Amino acid sequence: MRVLGIDCGTERTGWGVIESDGRRHAVIAHGVISLSPRDALCHRLAAVGRALRLLLAEHSPEAAAVEEVFYSQNVKTALKLAHVRGVVLAAIAEAGVLLGEYSPLSVKSSVVGYGRAEKSQVQLMVRTLTGKTIQSEDAADALAVAICHATRWKASAPGVKVAGAVR
Repeated sequence: MRVLGIDCGTERTGWGVIESDGRRHAVIAHGVISLSPRDALCHRLAAVGRALRLLLAEHSPEAAAVEEVFYSQNVKTALKLAHVRGVVLAAIAEAGVLLGEYSPLSVKSSVVGYGRAEKSQVQLMVRTLTGKTIQSEDAADALAVAICHATRWKASAPGVKVAGAVR
């Protein structure tokens, strides 16, 4: 199964594509959609939408997975992040790709085995699981989201709802 993972951000949105059977994960491509904080939010949202549509067309994933917004102490930041996530969800829906949504705790538990893992631990486990060193924390997080989805999708029985995606 080919899975596109997305780690939403208002300045850096990480993405990663894997091919997986649920146990073995091969990195196909990864990167970061970099945005200028000087640009208006509406322009950054449009840029994320354009870039994501291109990625969906180029890599033709069977599924996509996105991290859920977690509430931080800064409500304005959480709201801006939710805007980016909305654009991402809309682009995935427009492409007709199955979607899985996972909390940061679920992603870290699935990949690292500990829900409060640090970004460096996620990066290390992504390298361990895929054999690829990923320099960008944002891209590594996106690949972790994709791995989480592939692992949970494989483990679920047909007809079971997996974090927003119906199988």
